[in-house]
Amino acid sequence: MARDPRYDILFEPVRIGPVTTRNRFYQVPHCNGMGYRDPTALATMRAVKAEGGWGVVCTEQVEIHPTGDIAPFIELRNWDEQDVPMLARIADAVHAHGALAGLQLAHNGMNAPNLYSREIPFGPVDLPVFSIYNDPVQARAMDKADFRDLRRWHRDAALRAKRAGYDIVYVYAGKLFGGAMFFLSRRYNTRTDEYGGNLENRARLLKELIEDTKDAVGDTCGVACRISVDELIGEEGLHAAEARDIIAHLAELPDLWDLTLSSWDNDSQTSRFAEEGFQEPFVTGIKALTTKPVVGVGRFTSPDLMVRQIRSGVLDLIGAARPSIADPFLPKKVEEGRLEDIRECIGCNICVSGDHTMTPIRCTQNPSMGEEWRRGWHPERIRAAASPQRVLVVGAGPAGLEAAMMLGRRGYEVALAEKTRTLGGRVARERLLPGLSAWGRVADYRTGQLAGMSHVEVYRESDLTAEDILDFGFEHVVLATGSRWRADGIGRRLLRPVPCEAGAVVLTPDDVMDGVRPAGRTVAIYDDDHYYMGGVLAELLVREGFAVTLLTPAADVSNWMHMTMEQHRVQARLLELGVRILAHHGLTAIGRGGVEAACVFTDRRTAIEAGAVVLVTARLPATALAAELGARRDAWAEAGLRSATTIGDALAPGTIAAAVFAGRRYAEELDEVRDESALPFRREVAGLVAGPMPWPGG
Repeated sequence: MARDPRYDILFEPVRIGPVTTRNRFYQVPHCNGMGYRDPTALATMRAVKAEGGWGVVCTEQVEIHPTGDIAPFIELRNWDEQDVPMLARIADAVHAHGALAGLQLAHNGMNAPNLYSREIPFGPVDLPVFSIYNDPVQARAMDKADFRDLRRWHRDAALRAKRAGYDIVYVYAGKLFGGAMFFLSRRYNTRTDEYGGNLENRARLLKELIEDTKDAVGDTCGVACRISVDELIGEEGLHAAEARDIIAHLAELPDLWDLTLSSWDNDSQTSRFAEEGFQEPFVTGIKALTTKPVVGVGRFTSPDLMVRQIRSGVLDLIGAARPSIADPFLPKKVEEGRLEDIRECIGCNICVSGDHTMTPIRCTQNPSMGEEWRRGWHPERIRAAASPQRVLVVGAGPAGLEAAMMLGRRGYEVALAEKTRTLGGRVARERLLPGLSAWGRVADYRTGQLAGMSHVEVYRESDLTAEDILDFGFEHVVLATGSRWRADGIGRRLLRPVPCEAGAVVLTPDDVMDGVRPAGRTVAIYDDDHYYMGGVLAELLVREGFAVTLLTPAADVSNWMHMTMEQHRVQARLLELGVRILAHHGLTAIGRGGVEAACVFTDRRTAIEAGAVVLVTARLPATALAAELGARRDAWAEAGLRSATTIGDALAPGTIAAAVFAGRRYAEELDEVRDESALPFRREVAGLVAGPMPWPGG
């Protein structure tokens, strides 16, 4: 197909200092949980972005010195010459597909507890470090020697970046990660010397770092400045008016302005709390302050919105982290007129959880993310079927849809049977809950792709039995039958059913999503799941007029959502809506008029009035069909059935991302010939230092 002329503007080149991008698609720096530990996996992931058409592909933040060590988080390092080959591997991989490679230098300043290096952190003043775990570490106030050292380290790191082959080198002053931002901030910077006080003084360090970097590498590298334009806490923090003054003051120094909100949770808000393009009000007008190109983000997936950002003069380059994760080939699909093939980001931030758990990045929409080198998966390609076999997929939830789609791409003849009228399984139900409508894209993308495959048949309202399956004569069966929420309270805390009085009204999330509501107007929700469901159901019911009490053994509501950077927003919304929250309490008994809870520390009991209780605890995999089919194993050979495999929630209930991954894995591994003793993925193992083992004091 040909590109729609409406989108031609997105494919115009943009000059960034001495280098020029091939288009306006710009993968901004983003973390990935791989960093220095998994350099080849990281390089391959970035290479796939370049192959997919992004004009610029940047690294994550890259530590420039042990005094800015952000451990336990696993980012890239540019401490000395030992790091250059690893950094060069990434740049070379990006260049192989025609994109510019950008490297984000970062000295994390007061954000760095230096747990690995054990160096003393420093910043504008003597204060505890601003770290995620409230580490018992304090930063010291920088003196003149520290400023000289920092500038030298930054310059040296920029030169190493140039030697590694990077086209764009960053100076980072955003999100309270880039150490220079602590100097810009009046609440952190209370110095009275030339680095504190008025705006010019507070911007002095950033100005010096930009000038140093331009002097060191500006002949061949574009120099970008990443800066936050609002902390969203009013005049106490860096706010819109002051950020504009800073940018106007330094307007022509860098070759590119990369605009963010601060901190990371504000910059990467989930779809539950922010729409696509939500940052537009914060960046509008900044282009008028500088002649240099401006890039910004907003979870952009619509090319029409991208075009509007350019034509209205808001941005010069369309920045993306999460949309480039969900679909590394988004630019090529726009260029080739294949908008229906774009795998749109759902804004769930499961990608962010990889960085927060120090594990390789993952994505709900794109199960190949992070697996490009480890497993050899590609977001757009998969090997052809080894033989003309037929596969029956039972269940059209996220696992079944992904398996059917990827098996279809391999060329297998596939039948997808769903017992209901609606495809999507849990996604079709959960997308109707407050704030989760964008999650429906998981089903929409896959059903759209399946519709174009003539060798994949979809059968709705097909509640199959084992006898049906055997009669069909398929060689392989995939059982993706999902799971159901438990109604007995068993989960993490309770390993036996909670005592329940006869006549008590007990509901599960499935009941609520099926439209069941209690007769009374008071509801208790017991959340021992700790992800989104408890908080979402509390919001749903309170908006419907119920008086809701949410109790949880955790310290706060939807506790795991700290990993997706939205827990504080969930809790704030529920409190604003009037939900009563009882943290650090486990469920001990359910009665007809209420529940009893116990403090997890003291066992002190509390009675909660409630006409019904909703138990959000654990789920049970739907295994009846698998058991029925297993009981007929002696009939498989005659029926031509060679394998029956349970995947996704039907095997072990988990996240939607885990279910999609399971579907992709099945499609990848069907008919694969592999050494059963081999690991299921590749890993990169550090080499040992040559020579005899040095002994302490030896």
